[in-house]
Amino acid sequence: MSFDPGTPPASADDHVLAAWLAETAGRRLLEVRGEGLEGKELKDAGDRAAHELLMTLLAEHRPDDAVLSEEGKDDKARLHASRVWIVDPLDGTREFSEPPRDDWAVHVALWQDGELVAGAVAQPALGETFTTAPAPVVPPGTATRPRIAVSRSRPPAFVQALAERLDAELVPMGSAGVKMMSVVRDVADAYVHAGGQYEWDSAAPVAVARAAGLFTSRVDGSELVYNQDDVYLPDLIVCRPELSASILAFIAEHGTE
Repeated sequence: MSFDPGTPPASADDHVLAAWLAETAGRRLLEVRGEGLEGKELKDAGDRAAHELLMTLLAEHRPDDAVLSEEGKDDKARLHASRVWIVDPLDGTREFSEPPRDDWAVHVALWQDGELVAGAVAQPALGETFTTAPAPVVPPGTATRPRIAVSRSRPPAFVQALAERLDAELVPMGSAGVKMMSVVRDVADAYVHAGGQYEWDSAAPVAVARAAGLFTSRVDGSELVYNQDDVYLPDLIVCRPELSASILAFIAEHGTE
């Protein structure tokens, strides 16, 4: 039986549509995860299914908008469009392929006239979707020491040094979007990355983090800019505002090598 995406809520605005798209792709991914595939076959099937579904739904519900997807051909016509959807159909393919891990996500963001204006990050296996409207309310910090979200396999040396400076704890987890949402969820207090990413890795999480009142920037403190000709966007900081000055000062002094 083919997957039925249903329809978005009546008169869905861009925020609602982003959340519906992310959740719908997430439902499809959970379905794929239950088809008995393993390893690379499961990764490839998930990437393909979520990408094809999102492209179909965006063509149906926002036919005049451009799309930049990790899994699609980059149509440079987007550089002249006023509205561009930036999507990562499956962020964290490795974690997705290791059931029952829940630290993978679907990213859907809308860039309009130079700004991220809407976005959603679905964590389907967690049963949660974080969106720009209504924006998440970040709970008061509960940790006695700052917590920095890092890769579970290869935390960079500079982040380990940063943690020592801040007397912070490193919290390993999966995909980039999950790490950024961990700050929204009060599972971590900061995510600092300089190892290479692309616009689709961070657009939706950054949109949600900004809406929630968190600090976001490049590691040199400059603004994160999207819908560029070169979509490589290798570094970023997402953190509680009270930590931003200390993190930026450390990086300015020590760099990220």
